[in-house]
Formats: sequence, structure tokens, C-alpha cells
Amino acid sequence: MDKEYPRNPPIQGTEENYTAGAHIYREHCAVCHGVAGQPITSVAKGMYPRPPQLLDPRHMVTDDPPGESYWKVSNGIRMTGMPSFHESLSDTQMWQVSLLLANADKLPASANLTLAQPLPVDQAAAGSTTAGNVRR
Repeated sequence: MDKEYPRNPPIQGTEENYTAGAHIYREHCAVCHGVAGQPITSVAKGMYPRPPQLLDPRHMVTDDPPGESYWKVSNGIRMTGMPSFHESLSDTQMWQVSLLLANADKLPASANLTLAQPLPVDQAAAGSTTAGNVRR
């Protein structure tokens, strides 16, 4: 992966991009990777290996280059629950969430406000509904 990930983000780390990344994170990532100050979701509890809670200071990837996170978001990680998002997110969206994670310890207030909003009590997988998925 070290040889494959892009070295230079094609977008800047602006307040607009961080806030957009926060919205993308909440919609596509938080179900597994959580948000700060909120309990781990039932989806994350049921995964092995457990996904890192990327907004928890103990698990932040702020020391990783944004291109490394971009590569993981785009390609997924084999033998884990981390899917590839290259068919469901645009390149810009993947860069926005990657820049957000690389700078999670120094985000502007607007991005932190977006991330601080409560998740649904038991958030379903992004884009799905629970209707028809009930065990009987």
C-alpha cells in the first residue's frame, strides 16, 4: 500500500472540505467508526476485528498521510469489514473524508458541530432500512 497511495491531495484542507467530509463521515463511516462522545454502534460491536473509533483521540489517524486514508477508503481492507467506496463516493468525497480524518484533532468549529450531532440510537448500515431485516 505504501507504494500505491497518492501522495498529494488534489483538494485543499478548507473549512468547506472538512465540513463536507464530516457529513460524508456521518453518513458512510460513523456506523462502524463512530463519533466522539457517543457509544459504539451495534454494527461496530458485532464486527471482528473491531473497527477503530477514528474520532476517539486514542484511535485517530492524524499521523497518517491523507493519501493513505484515501487508499483505504477507495480500496477497502481485505479480511476486515472495511469496504471499498470507489463505486459509491466520488474522488472528491473520498478526499474530503480522508482530509477530515488526517486533521481530526484540529478541525474547524463547523466540522466539529456536524460530527457532534447524535447518531440514531441504533444506526442501521448507511443507506439501508431495517424494514424486512428483523429476525423472527
